[in-house]
Amino acid sequence: MTGKIEISSMIRKRTLGLTFVLGAASLAFAQQQKVNVSGKIVDKQNQAVPYASVTFSNKANKLFSDATLTDEKGSYQLALTPGNYDITVEAIDYKKSSLNKQISAGGSLGNFTVEREGSMTNTKTKDIEGVTIVATTKPVRVEIDKKTYDVKSDLTAIGGNLQDVLQNVPSVSVDPDGTVTMRGSSNVKFLVNGKPSALLGIDDGANALQAIPADQIDRIEVITNPSAKFDASGTAGILNIILKKTTKMGFNGSVTGNLGLQPRTSLNTNLSWRKGNLTWFLNGGGGYSESKGKNWTDTQFTKPDTEGNIRKYQISEGKNQAKNYNGTAGIVYQINDNTSVNASGTVRGFLMENNQPVDYTYYPSTGGSYFGNRTSNGNNKNLGLQGDFGLDHKFDDKGQNISLSLSLQKNDSDGDSFIEQTTKNIFELSDITTQKTVSKSTVGKIDYELPIGENSMFNAGYKLDYNKNDYDFGVQEKLAGQANYVPLPRYNSTTNYQETINAIYAQFKSKIGNFGYQLGLRNELSDISIKYHNLTGTDDLDKNKKYNGLFPSVFLSYNFSKDNQLLLNYSRRIDRPRSWFLAPFMSYSDNQNLFKGNTDLNPAYIDSFEFGYNFSKKKFSINPTIYYRNEQDDVKMTVAYVYDTYEKRYVFNTVPLNLGYDRRFGLDINYTFDPFSWWKIMGEVDLYGYKTSGEYDYSYPDPTNAANTIYKHISYAGNGMSTRLRMSNTFKIDKTFSVQLQGNFRGAQVEGANHQKAMYFANLGATKTIWKGDGTIGLNVQDLFNTRARQVSVVTDDYTTDRYMRWQPRTLSLSLTYRFKQGEKVEAPKRKKDFNSNDSGGDDQVPPM
Repeated sequence: MTGKIEISSMIRKRTLGLTFVLGAASLAFAQQQKVNVSGKIVDKQNQAVPYASVTFSNKANKLFSDATLTDEKGSYQLALTPGNYDITVEAIDYKKSSLNKQISAGGSLGNFTVEREGSMTNTKTKDIEGVTIVATTKPVRVEIDKKTYDVKSDLTAIGGNLQDVLQNVPSVSVDPDGTVTMRGSSNVKFLVNGKPSALLGIDDGANALQAIPADQIDRIEVITNPSAKFDASGTAGILNIILKKTTKMGFNGSVTGNLGLQPRTSLNTNLSWRKGNLTWFLNGGGGYSESKGKNWTDTQFTKPDTEGNIRKYQISEGKNQAKNYNGTAGIVYQINDNTSVNASGTVRGFLMENNQPVDYTYYPSTGGSYFGNRTSNGNNKNLGLQGDFGLDHKFDDKGQNISLSLSLQKNDSDGDSFIEQTTKNIFELSDITTQKTVSKSTVGKIDYELPIGENSMFNAGYKLDYNKNDYDFGVQEKLAGQANYVPLPRYNSTTNYQETINAIYAQFKSKIGNFGYQLGLRNELSDISIKYHNLTGTDDLDKNKKYNGLFPSVFLSYNFSKDNQLLLNYSRRIDRPRSWFLAPFMSYSDNQNLFKGNTDLNPAYIDSFEFGYNFSKKKFSINPTIYYRNEQDDVKMTVAYVYDTYEKRYVFNTVPLNLGYDRRFGLDINYTFDPFSWWKIMGEVDLYGYKTSGEYDYSYPDPTNAANTIYKHISYAGNGMSTRLRMSNTFKIDKTFSVQLQGNFRGAQVEGANHQKAMYFANLGATKTIWKGDGTIGLNVQDLFNTRARQVSVVTDDYTTDRYMRWQPRTLSLSLTYRFKQGEKVEAPKRKKDFNSNDSGGDDQVPPM
């Protein structure tokens, strides 16, 4: 009898358990599939609350409850079964908050505001040391329209500058002379916190990149195919440099000092203070550096030049001394829960002294050789000033916002050189060159965001971009036997350049299930005025250029899961000729190599396509992207060996021209792999092809017969395949000591007459944490094996030239960073998922879907 009762009881229990399981399954089925929801936790000053716990309790069935943590920007995302939820938010130093929400479909839940604990406002760091949370974040985050590179993961850039950082950024390469390219194209647009910045000044190449210390950079956004919300210029893409900032209460900051060989020294600081509705910040520093470059050129002519030479070899081992400083100070004031204003000012100074001796060896067609020398000692100083003002207003908590911003900038650049030239140890000439550039710009913007339902967003805006550049060049020369310097009328000129761009844009994005799309259209009207005058009076001109363009963009995505998605996008871009390309002045630092602008240049247009896949797990991620770019009326620098009647000799004359088309295609693969907790690998493989075509004509007087003119027709064409490889290995020796080794390789490439040889180099970095986490010692070695140099051969009908250029040899620097904090000591938590963030730190940003 007892056995029957036990068996019967067991059957009832199993039947009851099965009933519960089937009931839960039926309810789950009735509740439909899960939907993706997202949102953001902010405080009353509309500042993000990072690493807050957000709990969703389903009122009908606890089985459907879930919880998550906000990321470092206060954003969260998770999948929930539709239903009614009690939402609870908890964060350190904030009051526990709750609300009820009916969730019927996926999409954004908007911002949720939490209130700070009054008693915790002035809590010292040591009082809450027990709640420190440590993060593991991936160095590269892929979003629908950009990649974000975390600079903190780059040990080889510690103590360096922006040029050092860019060497490890996905899809980006940096030449030894500071030229930045994205997937082989140098037409890259730089932004700082979402807008042009005086920090980059008006310098070209490495001078501009060295103006921003790596210690001030938080992350870099790589936008290879920008949406309609961004400026249409920059056919290669946009690099948005996001500087460090903090949302912590109280006084926080860090100071970093660097000491390196050659020498290389700097001191930089990042400070902030936040209390109540007011936040102020100060970033700045300065440094001194020396560099030693080496360049040589070996040219062989098909026929003797005007001096009877059949070959010319020149070598230069120059030295540069650079001093720089920069500072940015600003405030953010929260007027009320919906409105905040901000203002900031930036100053940037740069001073360079250079010594560039050039030794010539000439080989006459009759045999033998003779020598010449040209020395150039110069100074260049640059002062940049910038003021930024902004107002942000949110109409409600559902995401309807409007932002207004105004940026005023001014850059002054002054340079001078003293040049002497001798041949066979006999004085030939002496030149004094001066150049002054004053650049002023005004940028005004209005951006509006309007959520539509749970899954859609409409954006619209207007931008005014006004630029005025004044160039003043002067050259005085004294020949052998002359007592005084006299102006050279051809090279003494003034240019007034004005450019006004009016732009409007609108874009709409939405999501249907796992499929997301974003459609945008931008219109830009350009109005350009050029006034040029030189002392000859024969080349004076007053010219206006005006053109209008439509720039559509399409972004499509399909999410198999949060970390497994396909991406397809298209955009149309424009390459406007730079102001100094349009100004017809002639540069003069070497009377054998001349550059002249071209007022007839037209903008080039590009159609860009990308198809990518993103797969990301805890230990492994890969992001292959197939891309294709077709550029029409491509602007190229043409070099012609012509007889110049003014100089009365053959010279290399460089002129920019619209040549034809430039097509590039390839497969760009970014990946990360963490085989062990102490070993992290990040790399990139770019296999790309290129095809360029164009032709141009030029003519020059026959030096042997003034009645004749020599005509030349040049066909410019290049096609082929090349590679770019990069890998960094980071080894965590212990909890406080890490080492990183980075290798780079760029394959050979032939483009037109230029045959560029392969280049490879390696960098080394290491960090050691000291003082219980408040200090860091860093080591940075750039070009570890002293192999980073650019070698190019130029083959034409008139001459063959081999060139070698090395910007600087191996450099080594040590850095010491000290951090002091008064706010909450909370670092990023370890979590299973990486959450997307739409905070780009600037105005031009596209939130991910």
